[in-house]
Amino acid sequence: MLEQDTVAEEILNMVKAHPGCTLDELTERLPRWNWSEVFIEVDRLSRLGQLRLTQSGAGFITTLHIL
Repeated sequence: MLEQDTVAEEILNMVKAHPGCTLDELTERLPRWNWSEVFIEVDRLSRLGQLRLTQSGAGFITTLHIL
């Protein structure tokens, strides 16, 4: 990844590469960002309709929203 990638770009790229990953897995795959930074951006992307959070059992699974 390029150094200038934003947390949003990294999240979208990671979810595209690993669809269905959990929020915790996403955070582990993005060590450059802390959990709260990832969560805030996932929430923002979800509100924009670019990412969808779906609940599965006790956790959340992130899935890319197809426009």
